[in-house]
Formats: sequence, structure tokens, C-alpha cells
Amino acid sequence: MTQFNTIGVIGAGAWGTALAQTCAQLGRQVRLWAFEAEVADAINTQRENTVFLLGAPLHDHITATANPADLAGCDAFLLVSPAQHARATLTLFADVIGGGAPVLLCSKGFERGSLALMTEVLTETLPGAVPAVLSGPSFAADVVKGLPTAVTLACADAELGDALMAAIGSSSFRPYWTDDLIGAEAGGAMKNVLAIAAGVVEGKGLGKSAHAALIARGFAEMTRLGEALGGRRETLAGLCGLGDLVLTCSSPQSRNMSCGLALGRGESLDRILGARKAVTEGVASAPAVVALGEKYGVDLPICQAVNDVLSGRHDLNTAIEALLSRPFRAEAL
Repeated sequence: MTQFNTIGVIGAGAWGTALAQTCAQLGRQVRLWAFEAEVADAINTQRENTVFLLGAPLHDHITATANPADLAGCDAFLLVSPAQHARATLTLFADVIGGGAPVLLCSKGFERGSLALMTEVLTETLPGAVPAVLSGPSFAADVVKGLPTAVTLACADAELGDALMAAIGSSSFRPYWTDDLIGAEAGGAMKNVLAIAAGVVEGKGLGKSAHAALIARGFAEMTRLGEALGGRRETLAGLCGLGDLVLTCSSPQSRNMSCGLALGRGESLDRILGARKAVTEGVASAPAVVALGEKYGVDLPICQAVNDVLSGRHDLNTAIEALLSRPFRAEAL
């Protein structure tokens, strides 16, 4: 079986840093690229990501850099930059990532404008790279502490899947393989939008019953669109779909859920986003999700309501009333 001993991690936010730590603890040599030079300097000198993951001492096998060329020669790459910056980031690495190199896509979202999945962005920018997807219920703070976490690892080739699982997997970080890349990506991208809605329910004080209903009907929307895109229902019912949805909708530790929580409490979107260092993916993905629903004729009332609020088309009360006034119907996906 192919072995990946030198891992290039592209993106030194909280999630990229946590994944770098996971690989380093398994004995891999990790080269971690940071967009911000000060983040790379802090990791190398203080052994800590003082900007995005404060309080987590980092392994000596992690070397940080702000120079893409320093990742040349890595056996495999993890792309962990925000979804809306994936195309530009991959372009920076066009001369670094060689043909046939596996690129494990760890960012969740649809590209605004093109409506592309991250695998499509990768194929368009680096056609020689081999795509794989990592998605599932995983908070960076849990992973970097070694708390039990299970995720989906999707790639077309089972042998490559085994090699990637061996490279990043451990007793506490457990990947499960599938060949359904579209299903794995669709679940991870849509849950961010739905988590904003879950946060609004909490922030508005609508109750736990409404919160549970939101997750269940949100999962129905995720399944409908995921299948329309070509994903499989069983994938969406697994870790990368339902599992990730439950986690992200249930904790303010999620940037998307906390964004909705603040909106529900009356804060403005500009103020919420202006106070953050990290990207809130659901805000950028919402228009793309709605556009994909329209393109494929898929009914997405919750995602539509979120997008209406984020765009300023409707206020929260109008959007909630519109959802609660929908006609009664049979329960179905």
C-alpha cells in the first residue's frame, strides 16, 4: 500500500492546524502553509497557532511557512483554505502540486458564482491532481485535543482511500471510506447554511421542539439537493451529511450556528462578520445553494429563508412567518 509520510497542509486556520497536528502525532512530517506570515512565525517560534487555535501546543513535526514553494515534494496535500478562496489558493500551488498527487479537500462549501463543488474547482485549476474529500462532524478544538471523532473520507479509488486513511487516521480520529465524493461534499456544504437557521431558532427562543424540526426538515432539503447533484442517499445519511448537520446545528462552537444565534438575538450581519477572524462559510454558500435548488428544481424552503435574511430581502420575522405558513403536506424527503 502506498504510504504518505510527508503531508502538505494548505491553510493554517483552526481546522488546518488541527489536521496538521493529527498527522504529526502519527509520525508524519507536516508542512503547514499559512496565508498570514505572522501565523507561520508563531507556529515555528512559539509552537502554537496564536491567531486561530490558541492554547494548543503543536508537535515538532509541523513546520509552518508562508511560501507555497516550501510544500514542493510532499506525498499528499490537504486543502483547508475557505471554500470561497479555494480557486485562488490552488492557483498559487499550480507549480507545487504535481500530476497524480492526491489532494484531500477539507473545506466545505459551494463556490459562489460558479456554483462549483470543491472537487470541480480542483479539477479546473489542477487537472492532474487526484481529488479526495474529508468531511464529517468535527470541531477543530476537539480534534486537536485528541477527542474521539469520526469523519467520511471520499475518493474514487479504494486503494488510495486505504492509504489516505492510514496517513491521517488514528484511534481517536476515525475516517470511514466511500467512493461518493459528491454526496460527501454536498452534505458538508449544505449543513453550514442550515446551521445558521438552527442558530436563529435558538437566538429567537423558539424552543427545542422547533430546533429538532429544523434539523429533520433541513436534512430532507440536504438529501433532495444532494441526490439531484448525483450524491447517494446513504452517504448523506452518514457522518458527512446527517452527522455533520447534527453537530453544526447543536453548538455555538460552530461559526455558522453562532452567526444564526447572534442574528436571532438582533445583531446585524455586518457586525457579526466584522468581529470575526475566521470565515463563516454558510453566509457565502447560501446564495449558491439556493441557485442550485432553482437549477435542479429542488424545493429548499429553509435554505431560501436563510438566504433571504442574509441578503436583506426579508427580515427574520417575515422569513419565519413564511416558513410557518407553508401548506400542510405529507412528510417526505
